[in-house]
Amino acid sequence: MNAKALLMAAITVMIWGSTFAGIRVSLNGGYSPGHLILVRYLIGSALFIIYALWPGVKFQLPQKKDLLKILFLGWIGISIYHIGVTFGEQTISAGTAGMLVGAAPIFTAIIASIVLKEELGLYGWLGLSIGFIGIILITLGTAGSSFTISEGAIFVLISALATSIFFVFQKPFFKRYKPIELTAYFTWAGTIPFFIFAPGVFQTIQHATLEASLTAIYVGVFPGAIAYVMWAIALSLSKASSITSILYLEPAIAILVAWVWLREFPSSLSLIGGIVAISGVLIVNVKRSKKTANNVMSKAS
Repeated sequence: MNAKALLMAAITVMIWGSTFAGIRVSLNGGYSPGHLILVRYLIGSALFIIYALWPGVKFQLPQKKDLLKILFLGWIGISIYHIGVTFGEQTISAGTAGMLVGAAPIFTAIIASIVLKEELGLYGWLGLSIGFIGIILITLGTAGSSFTISEGAIFVLISALATSIFFVFQKPFFKRYKPIELTAYFTWAGTIPFFIFAPGVFQTIQHATLEASLTAIYVGVFPGAIAYVMWAIALSLSKASSITSILYLEPAIAILVAWVWLREFPSSLSLIGGIVAISGVLIVNVKRSKKTANNVMSKAS
């Protein structure tokens, strides 16, 4: 895997891993799920507008033939994903939400193999399988014996599927657009449906706690805007199926952040699951890196 792609993806996942705890803080501090989503993406959209209008920046507008596809992908990858995660966290913990989103690499690998004809190979599928076992262990350790498929869990699993579709189908657009341009289009498109939550948003902001509002700004600027640009750069430089394997790190980071920030203490089984998930990521990427290095040496000789 491209070293720059790996670095960008790793930083992105660390930022995204903090999102789940941040959402929980804002929800506990007075924001409703709908108002939190709208505030986040008004902030994110505003940042991209400022960038697009910044003097000296050459910002290409989308071609007419791509408008409908960009609109639908924005709705799937931004609108559906964030509605699912944010409303899902009303009934499940931040760590559990992060764990369920960890199913995304499996969905992405399957979709990418069908749509983009990407081949993971034996070690790729082995790494993904090990990572999925880690996700199961985190599930058992986080939810305990009383775990049931709640409404919140279903919402977050739908989000995982939506983001997988988003990752795969945006890949061809990198041939025509820069990652930051594409992320801006998706953000603007995905923000449109959130205006359904506009009634009462100013009253919510006025009555929310300072911590909740500052956290809403944080999740709007960093996970909602900057991290998506970094992820788009990583995705443009690597295969969708392999780069998204790094998302297996997200549940471990989500649990760690929730532990520190919210005092949601993970069980020993959850920690073991995080280690197993990380092992799966290493297998996918180390083996792929060795294969790439061998191919380069063969061509050189």
